Amino acid sequence: MPAEPSHPVHALTTYEISRYRRELERAIKGISPDAPVQADLKRKLDEVLAEQAERARIAAHAHP
Repeated sequence: MPAEPSHPVHALTTYEISRYRRELERAIKGISPDAPVQADLKRKLDEVLAEQAERARIAAHAHP
């Protein structure tokens, strides 16, 4: 299971959030689909994906 980041997801750098995403994706693939921890890992991954999408949206609108 990936270590919890030292800061909330919204406060992570781009590199940190990308690394955390990879760690979560690897953990999800490496654990049995019926393992109780799967739901927690998927929830955390959803949070990371939402943050990345929000950052991409902001970046797209930052430059006219």
